[in-house]
Amino acid sequence: MEKTMTSKCFMILVVFGALGYAKAQSLELGFYDTSCPKAEKIISDFVKEHIRNAPSLASPLLRMHFHDCFVRGCDASILINSTSANNSTEKAGNPNKTLRGFDFIDRVKAAVEAECPGVVSCAAIIALTARDAVGVIGGPFWNVPTGRRDGLISNTSEANTQIPGPTFNFSSLQTSFANKGLNVTDLVLLSGAHTIGVSHCSSFSKRLYNFTRKGDDLLWTVSTLQT
Repeated sequence: MEKTMTSKCFMILVVFGALGYAKAQSLELGFYDTSCPKAEKIISDFVKEHIRNAPSLASPLLRMHFHDCFVRGCDASILINSTSANNSTEKAGNPNKTLRGFDFIDRVKAAVEAECPGVVSCAAIIALTARDAVGVIGGPFWNVPTGRRDGLISNTSEANTQIPGPTFNFSSLQTSFANKGLNVTDLVLLSGAHTIGVSHCSSFSKRLYNFTRKGDDLLWTVSTLQT
């Protein structure tokens, strides 16, 4: 089981890397070892200290990482605030209105900035924080290459149209992931992240009580693909 979990987590890391393919050439393990050698430990220590007191925040942080990566790659554009009605960002998009953890990311960023001002990107902080938060609640550890650059473009419309919705059937999900260069294996692995955290019954009750076994029910399809 341990080897299986490690393998899956490595593949999830690859999937997130694929979502940020435009910047993939600059990613490497220990990217900040010279410019900010304590960065990853500062993030890890902060997450370990505070997630233990709020374990329910781990899944929202992982979800934030996914929502960030699915639009324009893993570039922290999910953090940009809207400045006006005519400049509405991803954060204001319908899929992101229920995201939590922005204040936590701000606090992690402040801790890193106190050590190395203007060095570590917010994109790297989101990725590392999500990984470490999952580990604190008993999930596995995986290596995270860093060197991600922060994006300067963030649009509500892109979040609304690109992030997969909870009502998507399997065909819609396949199309959504294929548009990002991801295949069915990627879809199943990333869907597996829903094994932590909680959800409102309204998000999945239709799939439980309208069970068709015709390929349009995500829960049945994913469980079949994983066996």
